[in-house]
Amino acid sequence: MSNKPSILIVGAGAIGSFYGAVLKKAGCSVSTVLRSEYDAVKANGIRISSPLGDLSYQPDHVYRDGDTPVEEPDYLILCVKVLPGIDRAALVKPWMGSNTRLVLIENGLDIERELADAYPDNPIISCLAFIAASRTEPGVVEHKAYGKLVMGRYPEGIDDNCRELSQLFIDGGINIDLTEQVVGERWRKCLWNTPFNPLSVIANGADTKTILDTEGGEDLIRAMIREVMDVAAAEGYPMEDKVIEQNITGTRKMPPYKNSMALDYLNGRPIEREAVLGNVVAIAQRHGIPVPHLNTVLVTLKMRAALEGRD
Repeated sequence: MSNKPSILIVGAGAIGSFYGAVLKKAGCSVSTVLRSEYDAVKANGIRISSPLGDLSYQPDHVYRDGDTPVEEPDYLILCVKVLPGIDRAALVKPWMGSNTRLVLIENGLDIERELADAYPDNPIISCLAFIAASRTEPGVVEHKAYGKLVMGRYPEGIDDNCRELSQLFIDGGINIDLTEQVVGERWRKCLWNTPFNPLSVIANGADTKTILDTEGGEDLIRAMIREVMDVAAAEGYPMEDKVIEQNITGTRKMPPYKNSMALDYLNGRPIEREAVLGNVVAIAQRHGIPVPHLNTVLVTLKMRAALEGRD
């Protein structure tokens, strides 16, 4: 019997499946809560191709919504999309124990508050994933590049839970950066997500290479990153100008990549528009900061959603 902590993944899509595989490799018991992919994973496990090797694994328990957990997990890792109408606090309630640490590996700004309010006695670890991975069919994931997590206690600091979990991820083969200011790191992640994800939808699911190589594309990305930086600075998280080119250079080094929002759009799924873009624009408006490029993209996405009946 392993003395390693038990892990439960809620939202075992591409991202949740990958990080579950890393923790499984580190020797943890890893279970999943699934909806549409329950039958495929129950029968065949989770299959993951990766530059790190074959990370395929059979979860220790495969649950459906409404099942009774065999045990309360030490760490519940929440990887669902942050979408309007999804009550994440209610989603994790059946699986939360009094000593369960709640881990968020999700995109967006100000996404922790509702969970911190619902579970004030459970430590919350907020994580940002820097990864290129996609689900190719039920229970099958292609991991293309990266995998690092930036991790910290919410709302700030680093505690023993962060240290324990980060070491498990390191043991499983990925890099971890612990941060005292995880909210500031969420702003830093928005420098990439806020431009690239929405533009990919407007451009019918364009990959990163298409976005950057199209005439004017790279300049548009620069302008949008600059606007995110202006809002972040107003919130108390200033960043150096060099991060603009670092984001563009880093993106050009990775294989052409259809990000998660592009894949959601192409497959008819809801997109994380407000968590990734709308919240940035709303914060900009509170500070009276002009963000014309971000606002134009946001309004265009809303027009597209209305036309397609997706709102």
